[in-house]
Amino acid sequence: MRLQRWIVVCMMAWVGVPSAAAEQPNIVFMMSDDQAWNGLSVAMHPTIAWSKSDVVETPQLAKLAAEGMRFSAAYAPASVCSPTRISLQTGRSPAALHWTKAAPAEMGHRMLEPRGIKQLAAEEVTVAELLRQAGYATAHFGKWHINGGGPAAHGYDESDGDIGNEYAHEYADPNPADIFGMARRATAFMEQNARSGRPFFMQLSWHALHAPNNAMRETLAKYADRLQAPVDEKRVSSAAIAENLDTGVGMVLDAIDRLGLQGTTYVIYMSDNGAGGGGGGRGGSGRDRSRLSGGKGGVWEGGIRCPFIIRGPGVPANSWCDTRIVGYDLFPTFCEWAGVPAAHLPPTLEGGSITGLLDDGLGDVRRSREELVFHFPHYQGGDGPHSALFLGDLKLMKFYEDDSLRLFNIKADIGEQQDLAAEQPATARALEERLMAYLTEVDALMATPNPDYDPAVPPEPRTRKPKAGKPTKKGRKQS
Repeated sequence: MRLQRWIVVCMMAWVGVPSAAAEQPNIVFMMSDDQAWNGLSVAMHPTIAWSKSDVVETPQLAKLAAEGMRFSAAYAPASVCSPTRISLQTGRSPAALHWTKAAPAEMGHRMLEPRGIKQLAAEEVTVAELLRQAGYATAHFGKWHINGGGPAAHGYDESDGDIGNEYAHEYADPNPADIFGMARRATAFMEQNARSGRPFFMQLSWHALHAPNNAMRETLAKYADRLQAPVDEKRVSSAAIAENLDTGVGMVLDAIDRLGLQGTTYVIYMSDNGAGGGGGGRGGSGRDRSRLSGGKGGVWEGGIRCPFIIRGPGVPANSWCDTRIVGYDLFPTFCEWAGVPAAHLPPTLEGGSITGLLDDGLGDVRRSREELVFHFPHYQGGDGPHSALFLGDLKLMKFYEDDSLRLFNIKADIGEQQDLAAEQPATARALEERLMAYLTEVDALMATPNPDYDPAVPPEPRTRKPKAGKPTKKGRKQS
């Protein structure tokens, strides 16, 4: 496999893939962490009022949306961070990559969680490797969290190294979660390549919304007053760090404009998964039933539907697209922008380019499969191991503890409140067959019955390593 990867990458150099050229746009990809679909102060759906926050202020992202296109049905590849991150680098689904959970397994449940190899393999061809061979300067700043030697081992010329969640907690006011440090490093990278005339690809994997208590003190006080709540309450700190993140985004956008790169640079913004602590799940007990179901750690809409904005050459201002897209569609999209021939894309690629949507927001994405599958064979939310399949306007969910199915018309029922499985059993079974055929084809890891399960014994809670660098109020580092 290592030899195959080497051959694919080297062939691009041998056959004359375009080097730096005027028609190659710059690409700035920004990804937040644990930010809800409706976590911005700009709506993510043109007719749903609650698709934006009525608390958080994100004026820079509102400006980006006004200058570009919003996607109302954009999905992170996974409902947790690391599987999304490896999916974006490879253009493959987490199920196919055998990495579907970030946190440690929980023991004592009815089923045993599978254990994948949590590392970006050396033989995987990454988007950065292909773009670098196409003449791009490449950089990855912020959270990597997928091991494998870090960004430098996978096609990135510059990076912050093989870092994870612990890094965010090292930085507090005046540089919360290293937001402003990342923005300054991004600016320096763009300045360098603007001077040399070389096209660049840069991924900013923001640590925020992690370490929310490390937000700027002034911003924390603002939201404590607005919400009439203690400054250390989670909804206060989460709102504050989201506004600080927006400020960092604005610093990057200002640099693009100052360098005269706006007309030749695509800017993409999304989140790595939905927000919340999971649960909600089957029936959404105890929540506003007009909103998204579930949250992080589950493949209900609240766990995987994410904010998504693109600005760039030819993208109409203040425009919308309702076509369903997924994060790993960005791999072939970036390659198309860069002029990478389709024949040089990895044969395992599952995403499809979204460039055809960017002129008027209409059309479909052509992928290797018509359906989209989201697979979470784990315990983290309130539903146990489960998967989802999208096909057209329908979404099927399968729960492995009891083999039950749920079916929703997701276009008409974004809140997943009207289960159609009993009314359309044949449709549900047909989609289930399609789901299981895909999981079999990619040899997806599955949960298995626990022979030692005792319903009288509570499951053991998952444990995490202690967070490194617990910050003081002054913050440990400034960058």
